[in-house]
Amino acid sequence: MKNIRPEFNRIAIKVGSNVITQSDGSLNTGRMLRLVEDIAILSKQGIEVILISSGAVAAGRNDVAPSKKTSIISSRQIWAATGQVKLMANYQFLFGKYGIPAGQLLATKEGFRDRLHYLNMKNCLSAMIENKVLPIVNENDTISITELMFTDNDELSGMISSMMDCGSLIILSNVDGIYTGIPRNDSSELIREMGGESPEAMKFISPYRSEFGRGGMLTKYSIAREMASEGIHVYIANGTRDSIITDIVRGKEVPYTHFAASTIKKSGVKKWLSHSREFAKGGAYINKGAQEALLDDKAVSLLLIGVSKIEGFFRKGDIIRILDEKGRQIGLGKSQYDSKKAEQYIGEKRKKPLILYEYLLINDKL
Repeated sequence: MKNIRPEFNRIAIKVGSNVITQSDGSLNTGRMLRLVEDIAILSKQGIEVILISSGAVAAGRNDVAPSKKTSIISSRQIWAATGQVKLMANYQFLFGKYGIPAGQLLATKEGFRDRLHYLNMKNCLSAMIENKVLPIVNENDTISITELMFTDNDELSGMISSMMDCGSLIILSNVDGIYTGIPRNDSSELIREMGGESPEAMKFISPYRSEFGRGGMLTKYSIAREMASEGIHVYIANGTRDSIITDIVRGKEVPYTHFAASTIKKSGVKKWLSHSREFAKGGAYINKGAQEALLDDKAVSLLLIGVSKIEGFFRKGDIIRILDEKGRQIGLGKSQYDSKKAEQYIGEKRKKPLILYEYLLINDKL
């Protein structure tokens, strides 16, 4: 594989449950082998790969039948616990055939909230890659509960590819990409290229979700758009096609939907903040002068003199919302004060800003 484009030097590959499981939920080891073969070819060419794989819950569901008194959440935890062992055992065996050690990282959404946890996760993945261990990432469904779960592994793959500065993200499903209608209809056509703003695409995307997965094409579209805006090329393709990964990397004419990467790059901190919006605790109302300063092209911090009101409870280091005078959120950032101290110093000229500009993200600059 010669003349590899820069965006493929490090790639994240997300494999959906519907790609590697059969109709009864059992793992399709034949399909897994095809994917492992593709990844092994990339690895031998020096391409760094991070695999985000679903399939644990489906695999466990096929083996364990919880009693009727077991709740749905507990049943899912049991399936995840038993299925993850099976999933990783298969991956380790298959990658082992090619002399590639595979390691597991189970993530929770909570791990992305705290900057220290976020960096620890990034350091772990970086160390694995440096030591030629192929990372296999999945959500830790054994401890995740509904409100703290990722939408599905599409969302997780986006966060991982952003965190690890991947040039490309390949999302593999059981369809070739986004169509102008229902994929199985003859009149539907595959959309090969999607722009950053494609509101008309929403009418094409089916809300259908597979039996074993939590996401759908709508989630894939949303994640793809967000990742492309962060400078990551995204390909939505059919994982049941042989050699689909290597074909994409080689630039072959194969079916997929491509979201071109934006040329505007975000810093690591800005990436972390953009994926932490739902973790915001409390908020700071700001006056018009502060709002105008933050919306200006110059990099400025949010000073306490520009704050008119503190809302809710938060600790130093928490992510808080920035609100205008009418209560509309215009951004968020990492607070350098707890809510009690911030309220105490409202309107004062203090050397330490409420939010340092490096840890501040404004909506208009997302």
